[in-house]
Amino acid sequence: MRIISGQYKGRRFQLPPQLKARPTTDFAKESLFNILGNLVDFDDLKVLDLFAGTGSIGLEFVSRGATSVTCVEQYLPHVQFIRSVAEKLKTNRLMLVKGDAYQYIQKCGRQFDVVFADAPYADPQLPEIPRRVFEAGLLKPGGWLVVEHSKANDFSQEAHWQDMRSYGSVHFSFFQMP
Repeated sequence: MRIISGQYKGRRFQLPPQLKARPTTDFAKESLFNILGNLVDFDDLKVLDLFAGTGSIGLEFVSRGATSVTCVEQYLPHVQFIRSVAEKLKTNRLMLVKGDAYQYIQKCGRQFDVVFADAPYADPQLPEIPRRVFEAGLLKPGGWLVVEHSKANDFSQEAHWQDMRSYGSVHFSFFQMP
């Protein structure tokens, strides 16, 4: 895993073999952050990374100056890996929550500038993520939700949908809170 830009640019971390995550490719991650760079100012952002996996996206936000990044991950080896990387980077801007992302959406009670959700592609609840995030009020006015998904999902008819971008097998759908 590599951090592409910002304070920790170029730092690499070896993924332990027991991790189950499908990390977002560097090409897709770099493209995502180029798009986000035109939509938000990374400084002072409050970010929620649901289904954090390896923590790659959340750590990229930290590296680019986000004030706080909350990573939610259920699988203990992933949580331990994210924690170890945050400790190596000596950052206190990453908060790690071990738990179910869907339950966190319901109970969170906070608002964020950006919510990133990368549920397993085969998760039957994945199509419900935008509705759940908006119903829970997780986004500040003008805030962005980004859902990573496969080509099997089409969110273009969902409320607040703005755009979809494809990078090989990786698709990002963008939603904005009015």
